Amino acid sequence: MKEYIEERVLELANYIIEKKTTVRYAARKFGISKSTVHKDVTERLEKINPTLMNDVRMILEENKAERHIRGGEATKAKYQGK
Repeated sequence: MKEYIEERVLELANYIIEKKTTVRYAARKFGISKSTVHKDVTERLEKINPTLMNDVRMILEENKAERHIRGGEATKAKYQGK
């Protein structure tokens, strides 16, 4: 794997852990696609740092469990004119 990709993967993982952010926000912050972020933190990170991957996986699972709540709040705010 190329060095710049490994650096990006580690930066993404640390950002997601530090900010407890979603894949979507991490993609926006780093200027890459959601697919790339997801591939980086699920497949590539496992080869680079499995321990770090477990921490990221817990945050991603938490985000997945909460996404229906966030969606409902966003829809509510949209129709209330916020």
